[in-house]
Amino acid sequence: MHVVYPAVVSALLFSIGVYGVLARRNTILVLMSVELMLNAVNLNLVAFDVWLRDRLHGGQVLTLFVIVIAAAEVGLGLAIILALYRNRRTVDLDRLRALAEPGASGPGDASGPDDDSGDGPAPDTSSAGAPRPESLASDTSPVTVPGADAGAPGRDGTTPGTVTP
Repeated sequence: MHVVYPAVVSALLFSIGVYGVLARRNTILVLMSVELMLNAVNLNLVAFDVWLRDRLHGGQVLTLFVIVIAAAEVGLGLAIILALYRNRRTVDLDRLRALAEPGASGPGDASGPDDDSGDGPAPDTSSAGAPRPESLASDTSPVTVPGADAGAPGRDGTTPGTVTP
């Protein structure tokens, strides 16, 4: 068999894989396209190893290493995708571009002049340190702090001694 046939098939597989990585929005399909590209490389390695009649079979040994690395990549990639799906409820790559958590305000949001952190507001936590449920976090009624001095309104217009959750 001539080396041109596996090389052409490998080039077609690699091209399909590149198209899948560049055009797909689903992370699972992108992962499958990367695997298709790795298999095209494996086909080239084995074809050229047979064509060159290598005594050590270096192409086939390298193919085994690529297969092992591809298996590890699939395991790690699927674990990352599952973690992203649990946190974001989507596997769409366009929606996963932002590094901030959904619903968190970033440094470009309108924050007060006293906010010097630049990272946006800290997440609301309850007394146990766990994040507060959305139903409780949306309550904006002021709470009176016992033992606080009731005085003139502060710079932000709120009265000292009241806290808005």
